[in-house]
Amino acid sequence: MDHFDIQPLARFVTGERASIRRPKEIASFSYDDAHGFHLDERSLRYYYPPTIGADLSKGAATSGALLPHHFLPAVWRHLKPSSFWRHAPGLCPPGFDSFQQLDDTADDHLDSLLKTIIDLESRTGKKCQADLVTWRGMMTKIMATPFDLFNGFEMNATRFQDTIFIEENHAHKLESRHAQHHQVSRAGTASQDLMSYWGYKFETLALIPATWAETSRDYIESREDLVVNNHAQYCSLVRTGIGKSRLVLGGEVDALWDAKPSRADDPINWVELKTAATPLSDRDVLKYERKLLKFWIQSFLLGVPRIIVGFRSKNGILQSLEELETSEIPRLVKQRGKGTWDGNTCIDFTASFLDCVQWYADGIEGLKSTIVGEGVWRIRKREKATVIEVLRIEASGHANILSPDFLTWRSRSGQGQVS
Repeated sequence: MDHFDIQPLARFVTGERASIRRPKEIASFSYDDAHGFHLDERSLRYYYPPTIGADLSKGAATSGALLPHHFLPAVWRHLKPSSFWRHAPGLCPPGFDSFQQLDDTADDHLDSLLKTIIDLESRTGKKCQADLVTWRGMMTKIMATPFDLFNGFEMNATRFQDTIFIEENHAHKLESRHAQHHQVSRAGTASQDLMSYWGYKFETLALIPATWAETSRDYIESREDLVVNNHAQYCSLVRTGIGKSRLVLGGEVDALWDAKPSRADDPINWVELKTAATPLSDRDVLKYERKLLKFWIQSFLLGVPRIIVGFRSKNGILQSLEELETSEIPRLVKQRGKGTWDGNTCIDFTASFLDCVQWYADGIEGLKSTIVGEGVWRIRKREKATVIEVLRIEASGHANILSPDFLTWRSRSGQGQVS
């Protein structure tokens, strides 16, 4: 087992800053309203400001839906939110019982990402070259590590044709979610499930299916009555780079501000949608500043230039909107905030971590010479730990990280040009 020391952070802020490569979309795919996979843009959405004063839970604050999880009858605690409300209609906020919630308990691995890469290579005739391929969420966890020591993560990794493929360890994800749902909530606070619903409701209120000119006034004004459905997603596949590592990342993007540019090399005016409680105290301000770390990283990695934050009351009433430029967030935190995190440190830390994985011949201390040859590795940071561990858990093969279709395609296509 190898490990990479997170502390002291000072060693990541000395010398030359790590270079970064602007993310560029190279492909995309959609999940439809039933979460079916499609190699098209059918789930692309556009931003249109929501109505201030909208109730994100439609009466949840007075229906008892703010009951902390540990106060619910034991027979109900195991239920998914949509199932729970059917068993407890007296506590159900209007609209929540019709929530079409994605069931992500099955492990989809990197399948959709790999399908998109196969399609890209078949269309271009060229191999999608990268040192690392993964979902944006995995890179977010790694990049936030210097200032997020409390939370842990587990990922699975394998090397194939000089590329490292990383996925989330699904069992750990489900265990963490179960533990989170069983945490004792503070008095007067909403459950994690309800706050998650508020986020999806905010997206429903802020999105339209076409440009402003192509969307009817009736649709725009009736968005509060729409059923919340988080099955549909538009996912962007981008090529980017941090330090010496070339990355291909896939992740969901919420909306377009206007339209995609006609030139493929031009940046896309994406919008990321987020919700947060309206800060009412210094403690709230500090909490929001820490949330900005994840907001910034998620948008930074996919090249999303603008974030719209919907501030809500503790009862889920939309109170205000704030528009943030992604590139300005680290400066705002440094100059006006409490300085709880530093963007340059996150970038330099990530470059060092990846370079130790990728460029093992350079003699860099840490994760050098780790993920090489066949086999499966576990990348793990325990809660409150100051190291990231990398250990080999299978001596051969790629487990289910790489789909049979992808392995067959790449093996048939060869190392370079795709035939």
